[in-house]
Amino acid sequence: MKASIMKKFFIQIIILFLSAVAAWSSLNYLENIYRLIGIFSSGMFFGILLMLIVLNVKTDKLNLYKRELEKESISSTESDAKVKILESKIAVLEKTLEKFLTK
Repeated sequence: MKASIMKKFFIQIIILFLSAVAAWSSLNYLENIYRLIGIFSSGMFFGILLMLIVLNVKTDKLNLYKRELEKESISSTESDAKVKILESKIAVLEKTLEKFLTK
């Protein structure tokens, strides 16, 4: 599961890099003031995209951790149920043994 998260992260980074290259090459055709505005706005845009990618990866990791915790809690509740069943069986066996020993 971690491999798919990392693969998704690298694909998003590659897309971000390629779009940054495209934006940078398009800025070469603008005039001075428009170039500054373009650099600022593209920097803000790519910063937001980068943070969304990081947030997406962290969310995926958090969901993976939650699933692991749910699996562990389910197995522990199953173990508790098995222990209770075994304790009740032992109690029944002890009662029947006492009956046979007192006869």
